[in-house]
Amino acid sequence: MNITELRRLIEKFEACTLPKEEWTHVNHFVMALWYCTQFPLPQAIEKIRSGIKRYNESIGGKNTEESGYHETITLFYTGTIADYLLTANVDMLTDETLAAFLRQPFLKKDYIFRFYSRDLLRSKDSRLYWKAPDKATVYSA
Repeated sequence: MNITELRRLIEKFEACTLPKEEWTHVNHFVMALWYCTQFPLPQAIEKIRSGIKRYNESIGGKNTEESGYHETITLFYTGTIADYLLTANVDMLTDETLAAFLRQPFLKKDYIFRFYSRDLLRSKDSRLYWKAPDKATVYSA
């Protein structure tokens, strides 16, 4: 992926025209990266949160206690991305900084389980509200 493709992804995401099969695990991260580099963190979080909810509904999904948007997962990974941007000293997105981002270990699907038990992440409370990690408390790649 390059910056041009990233921008197209964001345009489709925001317009809710992104095909469901393109709403991949990695594309969730790329979308969050975009917002974290374009807005102050509180505003980025709100754009990520509302964007995911709106997109889910646009493809026929629902945001409930059992499915759809997940507050804890979203905030955990948004915080991880923000930390990465600070520690890697990324102040603007380029094809090179995007390529480096896409190689980060926190993009692996099981990364979050270093910090959270499956039981906690499956809980209704963690889907609806931020829950702190129940395994490890230090975010590290």
